[in-house]
Amino acid sequence: MKIQTAFLIAKEEWRYWRRSRLGVITGLTLLMLVLASIVSTTLQVETERAARENFQANAEQTFREQPARHPHRMVHYGHYVFRTPAPLAMIDPGVDTHTGTIMFLEGHRQNTAVFSPRYSAPQAGSFAELTPAFSYQILAPLLFVIIGFASISREREGKTDYILVTSAISPVELWLGKSLALTSVAMIALIPMAIALVFAVTQGENVIIASVFFLGYMAYLACWSSLITAVSAWARQSSLSLSILLSNWVLLCVILPRLASSAAGTAVPLDGKIAKDLEMTRTLRELGDGHNANDPAFEKLRAQLLEQYNVKDVEGLPVNFRGMVAHTSEANLTEVLNTFADERMEKESAQSHLVRWLSPLSPALVAKAFSISLASTDLRQHHRFLRDAEALRYDFVQKINQLHAHQLSYADDIRRSDDEASSQRARISGENWRLLKTFSWQPSGAGERLSEILPQLIILLSWVAGSALFGAAGTQRLFRENDV
Repeated sequence: MKIQTAFLIAKEEWRYWRRSRLGVITGLTLLMLVLASIVSTTLQVETERAARENFQANAEQTFREQPARHPHRMVHYGHYVFRTPAPLAMIDPGVDTHTGTIMFLEGHRQNTAVFSPRYSAPQAGSFAELTPAFSYQILAPLLFVIIGFASISREREGKTDYILVTSAISPVELWLGKSLALTSVAMIALIPMAIALVFAVTQGENVIIASVFFLGYMAYLACWSSLITAVSAWARQSSLSLSILLSNWVLLCVILPRLASSAAGTAVPLDGKIAKDLEMTRTLRELGDGHNANDPAFEKLRAQLLEQYNVKDVEGLPVNFRGMVAHTSEANLTEVLNTFADERMEKESAQSHLVRWLSPLSPALVAKAFSISLASTDLRQHHRFLRDAEALRYDFVQKINQLHAHQLSYADDIRRSDDEASSQRARISGENWRLLKTFSWQPSGAGERLSEILPQLIILLSWVAGSALFGAAGTQRLFRENDV
């Protein structure tokens, strides 16, 4: 096989596209779509990043600058945390467009993340989904179909296949040349992504991650280029080739992803929120009311402390019994809340894993899983954010409860509502609020992400190899029909 011959065929294919203006118009359309989506998403992500980082700093400063207060007031005063977008979210926002990005942290509760970008910007309508990832994964294959559906079948219809036969061009050279022409369109379409990836690296993304991200999308588009030329080689008419390719695009890019999502939801159903909240409330009631030191649920704690310090009543304890109750109650309550939260996250993860098991059925499913995992915008990263936020919540709440137990006397605590002077004595210095840790969410490390996407990358390359073999077999069949 002569590689020069393949390049010559690709050059002639480009010449045909220029004459018919099909390739030029379709290529420019794709380029404009990609550019518009990248510019729009990048501006949006960078604006959100700056805003969330500013809000996070302000929230932490506001908490730490609170005046002297009763410790439990600060437990309920709470704190906000914000999830800043990952650098590659400018290309693939993933689940970040559907999940919340802000959480209010307070004692006795695990609040959900709120203010999903998708629902906080309804004016964008359906164009809210026009991300670079959507353009490359869904729209680019459709435009490739329009450009290349007749790449080889056109030779049969125009009887130019006999010329190819007499020119001693091999079947593989013909298929490779046609595929190279279509792949070159893909490479041009990937130029805006390359620029965006360079910008992502300047924002802190790992160079290896950015490179593998680019190579993954290159493999995905090469897969479609190879598949399109393969179908064109097997089809006897261009109209048949177009019909088959459009049907395949609908199946692989629209139907199968929907079916995979529906199958995951059916196989691993999530419990209803209302029913689960009622079940959780019933369980929490059994733990006792942490605001009531006389609740029977804390009789055992009372007896242990009295025995430990060898005193007759809680007034004689060297620690504030109400603060100890708050500390113990929060620990027990958090254990239950974490159990319910982990159960839900495990089911959501099971759904996500099932979709990944089905991803080999469609290169679009594989590309999506590959993209969101490498961009740190998948479900696993959202769960990391929830767990990191909960760890921060539990840390500052329990530290405040420790202050409640050790820096505020029981006598002052129970009399804090008697008069203004008693209220002042039941407060501790605002310097104590500096205990709050700084929250800064970061994506997983490069090694962890690369190991996670390795199966998807292998499947993508398998699709490329399979479609290449299919295309080579189709061109050989074409040549056999002409007695080559």
